[in-house]
Amino acid sequence: MSDLNAKKRWMYETMVLIREYEDFLAMAYFEDKLPPKIQKGLAFDIGAGPIPGEMHLSAGQEAAAVGVCAHLTKDDSVWGSHRSHHFAIAKGVDLDRMTAEIFGKVTGLCRGKGGHMHLFDLAVHYACTGIVGGGIPHACGAALAAKMRGEKSVAVAEFGDGAANEGSFHESLNYAGLWKLPVIFICQDNNYGISVAKSDSTAVESNALSRAAGYNMPGVQIDENDPLAMFEAFATAVDRARRGEGPTLIEMKVFRYYGHFQGDPETYRPKGEIETIREQDPIPNTAEKLMAEGILTTEQIAEISQKAKDRVMQAFTFAKESAYPDASETFQHVFTD
Repeated sequence: MSDLNAKKRWMYETMVLIREYEDFLAMAYFEDKLPPKIQKGLAFDIGAGPIPGEMHLSAGQEAAAVGVCAHLTKDDSVWGSHRSHHFAIAKGVDLDRMTAEIFGKVTGLCRGKGGHMHLFDLAVHYACTGIVGGGIPHACGAALAAKMRGEKSVAVAEFGDGAANEGSFHESLNYAGLWKLPVIFICQDNNYGISVAKSDSTAVESNALSRAAGYNMPGVQIDENDPLAMFEAFATAVDRARRGEGPTLIEMKVFRYYGHFQGDPETYRPKGEIETIREQDPIPNTAEKLMAEGILTTEQIAEISQKAKDRVMQAFTFAKESAYPDASETFQHVFTD
């Protein structure tokens, strides 16, 4: 199998793993949050269950992550957002430890103290933050460090279209364009900033085509939710960054199959929207393309699906069987006065 075909297969396998993980997590999250509490008049208790707090899932956005990470090395860094499981998995974050972190267990990436929005894996140079747009300046810092050291590594900032209206976005792009930093900005346009449609919050139709030029960098618009399209666009951007020619802004149309958070009533969505966007699911669409190219068979697709299910079950079993941190750790590994 050629290197390109191997990468195409890896992208498909990883998308399947991400989707299986997010769909399983979507169910696991609701444990003890619904019935029998509904009978007591509480339809949803966000603080209950083994995974308390908010949960933001990336199902439907897998193509952006695999198209990017197929080009990255271990030394390249990814700086994620509050909806970042897809990039974490594609970058190679330890799935067992990531799941344990989500469950608040001591075996987690941050010993259970960060949760799903604050994952950190130094081994593969990945981190994310719950602050909208908060990871974008960090990516610029990593890129500046690489440039000052004379290294060829690049930094990737991934975020949603809502973050493109944050000051951190504009300040970071200005800084990156001025200093020609080896950073690539990945804006995933899922059409919503929480519950507000992009058309109601953003003055331009395309961040990539309208805003990139103002910060002296190329802007690339990808209109289809296709990993191969992202793979091709990112290849140009990462080569440019490694040559020392500066940043690129890529904006890709993706879909958010779940709400802004689990438990979101999604009353802002037009009727039938979910059904419509699921018809454009990148996973079966990619499977069809790879079968047509002779890269995958129907038997291999079934094997990939089962392998993903088994891996996800292993991660969740590891997390559930792990211990919680001891109370004596309360003030360890945190900033205090």
